[in-house]
Amino acid sequence: MLRRPGEPLSAPADDRAERGLPIGEAAYPVPFRQGLEYASPVRGTWNIVHTGMLIPGAHEIYVCAAGCLRGVVLTAAEMGAQERFSTVAVREHDLLDGDMEELVIEGVSDIIEKLPKRPPAVLVYTSCVHHFTGCDLDMIYRRLRERYPDIDFTDCYMNPIMRKSGLTPDQLMRARLYAGLHARPIRSDVVSIIGNDFPTDEDSDLMEILRGAGFTVREINSCRTYEEYQEMAESAYYISYYPSAAAGGKILEERLGGRHLYLPYSLDPDEIEANLGKLCEALGIACPDFAEKRAAVKEALAKTLELVGDTPIAIDYTYCPRPLSLARLLLDAGFAVERVYADSFTGEEKEDFAYLKAHYPQLLLFPTIHPKMRWSAQREPSNTLAVGQKAAYFTNTDRFVNIVEGGGMIGYEAILRTLELMRDAYLQPKDMRSLVQIKGWGCEGCL
Repeated sequence: MLRRPGEPLSAPADDRAERGLPIGEAAYPVPFRQGLEYASPVRGTWNIVHTGMLIPGAHEIYVCAAGCLRGVVLTAAEMGAQERFSTVAVREHDLLDGDMEELVIEGVSDIIEKLPKRPPAVLVYTSCVHHFTGCDLDMIYRRLRERYPDIDFTDCYMNPIMRKSGLTPDQLMRARLYAGLHARPIRSDVVSIIGNDFPTDEDSDLMEILRGAGFTVREINSCRTYEEYQEMAESAYYISYYPSAAAGGKILEERLGGRHLYLPYSLDPDEIEANLGKLCEALGIACPDFAEKRAAVKEALAKTLELVGDTPIAIDYTYCPRPLSLARLLLDAGFAVERVYADSFTGEEKEDFAYLKAHYPQLLLFPTIHPKMRWSAQREPSNTLAVGQKAAYFTNTDRFVNIVEGGGMIGYEAILRTLELMRDAYLQPKDMRSLVQIKGWGCEGCL
């Protein structure tokens, strides 16, 4: 890893990676130095292959070096989507001969011609070598669209050099999911929820408000045909609540005209109600009374605490995008939250970070990708109650909540469902090592 002249080889926090860094001593938003990364054998979160498959009927084509292709090929095979996935291998002579554009155009065309059925959309994933060589991507897509006017081509990226600046590959992929939508007349009664790998739970506060007000709600996860997917372009509102989806919502607002509402995922009742109030104000409808929901949360917290008592609790970022919000909720209710596993924190977590730093300075933060974490997983089984796959792996516990990326939960329903899952995990241990190795947890539902 490149360093500035005179920069120390390690940060003080790096020496605490294995043992944990008290949040009272941690820096926001990145407590540990980022550099060489360790990948634990926890594979439940989705990647760009899984997410791209959400577009009905779309065919993915990866144009990369053979070594890079290995991982995405295995992903497609593991999710049983080989018929929707193809590759074009970039070799050394393609870099030296200067025919990269021709390779992409002819390689993609050859695949399309050999498919048993013409797909309505093709996602072409280029890689870092195309940027290093100054490949004319605009010309490539222009030629492909001229050659196949009946196909919607979307530029996608498998590019590690994008990870630390600008939009991340995850943000780009969630935005590109909707690049194929064609402009349509906007309907005032249609709302689309965007950017989630999992469909929003029907019994969530968000869905109850939208359905109760008579809105037609669309999500890419529930689209079964390409025409249903195109109907999302009729939306008067685009709602995102996952942090990585917000950028895509802004793009949709500018391109198609519907209004984007970002309602940040949270497990704080005050923030939940503020978000839902913002939604109701934008839609011009009355905001419901949440007194019963608050009472239900209070009762569920007490019920769960009575069951688990002083059992140590560990939380990680793969469970939901706001692990500190969950830690704050549980700590304030008297739970023994000891660990949070996360490598960095989003802007939405700044207030929670400051609150926990002031009120629970002993809470330990652990990274998940720091090289020293390859030795950090406990060898002996523990009695920890883990919320998230990585927390379960590093604490070596079979009592864990096996959900990734929020699992479609939002609002008060997310709190109540999380507490229910914690009680179930406490009473019903699972085979952690077998479960966390399943790649793209729940992704079979997108095929």
